[in-house]
Amino acid sequence: MAFYKPLTRVTMKVTIRDIARKAGVAPSTVSAVLNGKAKESRISEQLADRIRLIASDMDYQPNYTAVSLRTGKTRVLGLIVEDISNVFFATLAKIIEEEADRVGYKVLYCSTENNEAKARERIRIFNQRQVDGFLITPTAGMRPFISDLLKQQKPVVLMDRYFPELDAPHVLVDNYNGARLAMDHLLEKGYRNIGFVTISLDQVQMHQRRQAWERSLAEFGVPAAPHQVLELCYHSRPQDSIEQIKAFISSTQLDAVFFATNYIGVYGLQALKQLEISIPQQLAVVCFDDHDIFGLFSPGITIVEQPVQQIAHTAMQLLMRQFEGSPMMIKELQVLKSGRLIVRAST
Repeated sequence: MAFYKPLTRVTMKVTIRDIARKAGVAPSTVSAVLNGKAKESRISEQLADRIRLIASDMDYQPNYTAVSLRTGKTRVLGLIVEDISNVFFATLAKIIEEEADRVGYKVLYCSTENNEAKARERIRIFNQRQVDGFLITPTAGMRPFISDLLKQQKPVVLMDRYFPELDAPHVLVDNYNGARLAMDHLLEKGYRNIGFVTISLDQVQMHQRRQAWERSLAEFGVPAAPHQVLELCYHSRPQDSIEQIKAFISSTQLDAVFFATNYIGVYGLQALKQLEISIPQQLAVVCFDDHDIFGLFSPGITIVEQPVQQIAHTAMQLLMRQFEGSPMMIKELQVLKSGRLIVRAST
């Protein structure tokens, strides 16, 4: 009896030459486009787009190992954020990925959840993957790891927060002046007993937002009482945080409350709903950073909007300048973007 092996489909690996043949151009032209060098090679955007489309249709998969061996670059970036499920960080990641695609880079990203062990492991993995550069929203415990990256002369940009003692390029919103916008708005509306709900993390942006709360009250001649501040544990369960906010609101004579982050603000709205407190008739509400819920909630919640598009774009520019070896001035290392107060019905 004869036995026959079943026929198997052999998938041929698509090469740059295959794409060039189909596009009717030289392989060097395809290589320039796929390596993000179309502009410097004076290739028209129309032709570059056509080549990218053909490469996508043919399911071209670059050999990153070969590229790395040939150029010393992987054209991959490592993006480390606090929590990719948070609206701010998710939006930041999406914009960075779009910016990276535009210049021929891919992005690997992950969350630390403000966990030092996770942060250390993420950096180790990205180093093993030989990413060309790091975009990081650092946790307090990441200081020594980022210091090591800088000593190794790895391209690094910090976003949303930074370490004052490290000369690492960073870009973030002006947290102090953004929080001042919110506080001055409340005080000008006549509110005086303003609570502040924050997270008990040693992070520069949280310190600056609290400083703005204290300074604004002082300038209006209102004492900043310690009992008007609630610090939540970052790793608490959402329901536990909601219960703490309920207890804080119930035991403190407040006419307004300032939530220091968007997810705390979401917890706060749930707490106020459970307490059946009407906004703003019984309590005015303002939050640092926006969330989809704040615009849909009735009444809409007044917020300080972070310029996430500008932050992401500037972070990529700072990283690209390091790739090019361009020197950066001190003012370029420390880029502050202005926040914007969006007034809604909650105040």
